[in-house]
Amino acid sequence: MLQKTRGIVLRSMKYKDTSLIVDIYTEQSGRSSFLVPVPRSRKASLRTSLFQPLALLEFEAEVRPTASLHKIKEAKSDYPFTSLPFDPYKSAIALFLSEFLYRAIREEAENRTLFAYLYHSIVWLDECRHNFSNFHLVFLMRLSRFLGLYPNLEEYKAGDCFDLLNACFTPLPPQHHSYYLTPAEAARVPRLMRMRYENMHLFAMSRAERVRCLQVLNDYYRLHLPGFPVLKSLEVLTELFN
Repeated sequence: MLQKTRGIVLRSMKYKDTSLIVDIYTEQSGRSSFLVPVPRSRKASLRTSLFQPLALLEFEAEVRPTASLHKIKEAKSDYPFTSLPFDPYKSAIALFLSEFLYRAIREEAENRTLFAYLYHSIVWLDECRHNFSNFHLVFLMRLSRFLGLYPNLEEYKAGDCFDLLNACFTPLPPQHHSYYLTPAEAARVPRLMRMRYENMHLFAMSRAERVRCLQVLNDYYRLHLPGFPVLKSLEVLTELFN
């Protein structure tokens, strides 16, 4: 049947030189994979430029319940970007986050709350004109709520370590694994988790601190999401902001 929905592009790759396979997080059905024919003329209704990382689309697809790959019939931009594809820093963030979401989100079911969070965040990044260096950190910290991975921050006491594997503070380092933050770094966790897009510019961070925070967040997700890999775009993003 034909289904019309909105979606967020997570990844696109060429298939047999005639098509693209595009992974999209949709508003109605969660994550799905779609086949898009590569246009052979400039007048074609489907353009490959529509399927860039984190592109926000409105599209119609032929969806079959038993199929793993659906066919997109029509597509258009639901929100035309004004800065994200043209700013090298924002483009690097978009590339990193699209790869991150492609690896992190496996849910093939409707989750409109998560979709709204992702959509709003991407629009916010596009519209922000300055002071967005912490955007990806805030994005990942807030995303943990929607994936059921938000840490327990209520019982922090000065001098505690933070157990990354069990997502909680502890007075002593864990005995059975080495995935934890020292008291000096653990003390910063509650403060960092209070960051929002609107106030993140007030949280001064050096480049080294920002890189370390990103590494910890990536390690945290790797510990809690089975099969989560080391992301290729992580190194690119780290180098760019250095």
